[in-house]
Amino acid sequence: MGLRFVSRGIQYFDNSTDMQTTNRHLMWYGMLLFLLGLVTGLVEQRFTNVRMGLSAHLEGVMNGTFLVALGAIWTAVRLPPAAEATAYWSAVYGTYANWLVTTLAAVFGTAAFSPISAAGLSAQPWQESLVAAGFLSVSVAIIVSTVLVLWGLRTGALQSQRD
Repeated sequence: MGLRFVSRGIQYFDNSTDMQTTNRHLMWYGMLLFLLGLVTGLVEQRFTNVRMGLSAHLEGVMNGTFLVALGAIWTAVRLPPAAEATAYWSAVYGTYANWLVTTLAAVFGTAAFSPISAAGLSAQPWQESLVAAGFLSVSVAIIVSTVLVLWGLRTGALQSQRD
């Protein structure tokens, strides 16, 4: 049994066709994020912090590529339904939020979590706090997703699904 992700919510399914739809959704989200990263690269010179603008461009491109790769292996990930949903949505949230928070850091010119790339810039305290909290949530989401995917790819996971 697995999960099917649709805009109306999460529906249960138990055939490989729906699992392939889920992996295609991850690939679609990945390509959209890749495109957002490319567009960010076109305007990076207009950000308050140009170095962070370059980082936002790279985050979009790299995180988009990550989602495409995750979509390519998703049918091999064997997790209980709740863990599967958590892995899926924390990966999508973490990758998009990473691009968005890095873009906000570039717009605001914050030094939160990036004093080297800030090069003496600083923003309003609420902007610094927003970016710091955003980066913290991204870190948690990506680590949770990665640990769950690794757990779902272990050799024993395949055996337990066959039993």
